Amino acid sequence: MKTIGMLGGMSWESSAVYYQLINREASRRLGGTHSARCLLHSFDFGEIAPLQNAGEWDKADAMMVDAATGLERGGAGFVMMLCNTMHRASPGIEAALGVPFLHIADPLGTAIRSAGLTRVGLIGTVHTMQQDGIIKGRLRERHGIETIVPDGDDAGTINRVIYDELIRGIFSAESRAAYRAVMARLVARGAEGIVLGCTEIPLLVKPEDSTVPQFDTTTLHAMAAVDLALA
Repeated sequence: MKTIGMLGGMSWESSAVYYQLINREASRRLGGTHSARCLLHSFDFGEIAPLQNAGEWDKADAMMVDAATGLERGGAGFVMMLCNTMHRASPGIEAALGVPFLHIADPLGTAIRSAGLTRVGLIGTVHTMQQDGIIKGRLRERHGIETIVPDGDDAGTINRVIYDELIRGIFSAESRAAYRAVMARLVARGAEGIVLGCTEIPLLVKPEDSTVPQFDTTTLHAMAAVDLALA
C-alpha cells in the first residue's frame, strides 16, 4: 500500500470526511484491521483564506508547494489536495514533486464522462467558479466537459455560505434551500449534472436536492486515492 500524502485543513471539516472515507474504503477492500497509510499536512485555514480573498495567490501557492514536497520527503507515494480551490497551485506542485499528484478534476471528469454527460453546472467558492485554472480548464481540456456556473446573486450566495457557514460546521435548512434553488437555475440553463466543487458542499447538499445527477468531488477524489494507494 502506498502512503497517501494529504494537503488538508482547507477546511478541517472536509478533511475529516476525506480521512473517514479513505480509511473506511481501505478497510472494506483489505478486510481485517487494515486502514490506509496517510500523512496529513493540515493548514490553518485562517492563514490561507485571507490570502485567497486578497488575491495573494503566489503566497498561497508557494505554501502548497512547500507542504507537498514535505509530504514527499516524509514518504508519501503520491500527494492529493483535500480542497478544490487551492488546486490552482497544482502546476507548481506537479513540477516540484517526484511522485504523482492526484488532481481532483481527473476522477471527476472520468465520472462525468462515464455518466454520458458533457455539460455540467459547477458550484464552489467564487474562485473555483470564476478561475479557469482550478477545475473548469482541466475538465474542458482533458475530458471534453463544458461547465456553467452561477452568476450574480447566486454566485454570491454559494460563496458566502461556504466561507461563513460550511467551513465553520454550520449546516442550515435555509442554506440548503438556497443551494437547491441555485442548482435548479443551472439545470434550467442546460446543466446535465451538478458538480459539488467545494469539498464542504456535500456536508450540506444531498442527492435529492437536484433533479440531475450530482458529482461529489470529495467522495470521487477519496475513492481514487484508495485506487492509487492499492494499485
